[in-house]
Amino acid sequence: MIIRMVGLLLVSVLSLAVTGCRETVSTAPEGQTLSPSAKLETVQMLLEDIEAPRHSADGGGRAWLDPAPELNVVGGRNHFSIHYEAGPEGVAEGGAVYFMPSPFWGWSPPQTRDPEASGFCRVSTEAEGIDLEVVGAGGQLLVATVTGRAMEPGERLLIEYGAGPAGVVVDRFAEHGERLWIAVDGDGDGVRKVLIDSPGVDIMAGAPARLHLALPGVVRPGETVGLTIAVVDALGNAGPPFEGEIVLECDVPLADLPTGAPLQADDLGRTRVEFTAPEAGVVRIRAQVGETMSAQSNPMRVAADGPRVFWADLHGHSGFSDGTGTPEDYFSYARDIAGLDIAALTDHDHWGVVFLDRSPEMWGAIGEQVEAFHEPGRFVTLLGYEWTSWLHGHRHVLYFDDEGEIFSSIDPRYDTPPELWQALRGLNVLTIAHHTAGGPIATNWDYEPDPELEPVTEVVSVHGSSEAEDSPQVIYSPVQGNFARDALERGYRLGFVGSGDSHDGHPGLAHLASGIGGVAGIMAEELTRESILEAIRRRRVFATNGPRILLQMAVDGRPMGSTVEPDSDGAMVFIGVSGTAPIERVDLVRSGTVVASSPGQGGLEVKLTLHLEDLAHGEFVYARVIQDDGGTAWSSPVFFQGP
Repeated sequence: MIIRMVGLLLVSVLSLAVTGCRETVSTAPEGQTLSPSAKLETVQMLLEDIEAPRHSADGGGRAWLDPAPELNVVGGRNHFSIHYEAGPEGVAEGGAVYFMPSPFWGWSPPQTRDPEASGFCRVSTEAEGIDLEVVGAGGQLLVATVTGRAMEPGERLLIEYGAGPAGVVVDRFAEHGERLWIAVDGDGDGVRKVLIDSPGVDIMAGAPARLHLALPGVVRPGETVGLTIAVVDALGNAGPPFEGEIVLECDVPLADLPTGAPLQADDLGRTRVEFTAPEAGVVRIRAQVGETMSAQSNPMRVAADGPRVFWADLHGHSGFSDGTGTPEDYFSYARDIAGLDIAALTDHDHWGVVFLDRSPEMWGAIGEQVEAFHEPGRFVTLLGYEWTSWLHGHRHVLYFDDEGEIFSSIDPRYDTPPELWQALRGLNVLTIAHHTAGGPIATNWDYEPDPELEPVTEVVSVHGSSEAEDSPQVIYSPVQGNFARDALERGYRLGFVGSGDSHDGHPGLAHLASGIGGVAGIMAEELTRESILEAIRRRRVFATNGPRILLQMAVDGRPMGSTVEPDSDGAMVFIGVSGTAPIERVDLVRSGTVVASSPGQGGLEVKLTLHLEDLAHGEFVYARVIQDDGGTAWSSPVFFQGP
């Protein structure tokens, strides 16, 4: 799974400023317990970076590309000529210029050893009297140290990245403004600072390879419904070169569904088709492009009553931390490619090349895109960030208003979960713990989730499933006793959501490239921030690992997320499933144990009614659906509590 490498690669990224380390911290801060997989050394490194004094010459100068590189296609090869010009204070003898392409997604590591191999770099200057000692510093980092004399203001050096015949292999994910990072240690003390305006390049999608169709979850009879159609490349990148007719068909009569959707080159492989919902039933639409591509939409249920279902991805990253693309790219993909109803961009507070909690400009730019894309009734956007605690586990913070503040995990005022919750109290905001059971860091469940601010937990993402040890596609580096089911057995009342934690710029479709992802089904009547917030607080949510499986569960007519009083006569549990692939089985989990497992018999639809006896105070039940293709969905639990 490609996402597992992020933490290791970021060690070289985040040590960009500091070359040395103090003695390693090995104990918890006084009065705190820690995550069972806490990264104390990582926290020390981050604190050292904050404390490191920057000379005024650090980060000085400017850099640009000349000539402009040829078109970059994902996974292709190219050559880049990066010019650096020293700033007003120059670069002292013993100072250095650092070069680093993105440490993510397949860029060739810069190297100076083999001129015939990919990523070969040549660094030169025409300034007389200056010599350059150029070495690869491991990972993606190249260092050019100035010797002989200082670089004077305005003097230049040239970094030729991909100078040999093999050139450079570029990013495998499409995006705008991929940075080729330059940093400068202006005074030679080993502390460096990034040029914020380091040159950037655009990466284009590969050849058309896949179709994606997205329908809403649950709609009303007679409503106008939008079908999102997107052509993407093999890894889900948007905008491949495509022209052609997409043929549409449906088993359910839809009088005004067109038989085809023509796409021109300037449509960038995307369109939206509207039609009228029938009176009742489950709708799936199929699409075909010649003999090369075909797809079937997710199921859409048409019902006159019951909650609507909206599809959400509440967790993902852009190039503003350790992900791909711009915030505009992110929300455009969520709406126009993935066909989501709700999306949140949650870049890390203090993790990446440039830290979000140190950049009001980046936080403001995210807010501008959240506002620009927000369209209640059509597409809801949420302002958010990730509280990236390497002591207690990661949580994303979601604001349901237009504005919000970053309370950083590295700030001693907010570096424990209770301190974060206290700072957020009284606001229209939620926190959601994620990858709770394992890598890259497990949640510290010793802090009971705040019932008002953290009513749900993310049970699945590109990292894998944190539901339980018997779950399909269990998270990597799992910690026994730290799964979501274990948290429920502690007595915590948590609903279940999935979200992508995508770093590839593909919110809602992270599973296309990673093999597993996550989305949340949110049961609400209106597509507004207010209605979505209320639904999540009431735990009217369910999770999938990417496919948009429709899942219903009720106990004696009470929906998932409810709290009910145990009855001496037991309880009737209803489970309804509309799958995206043949259903292998439906499990019912009661208080930590699978108590019933019903085969799906290869169908796309399942309805079950099960009776539970001898229910006691403190128990819980939830449903888990597993498809033949590995697609999985989890309902939020129903909790049994006394009066």
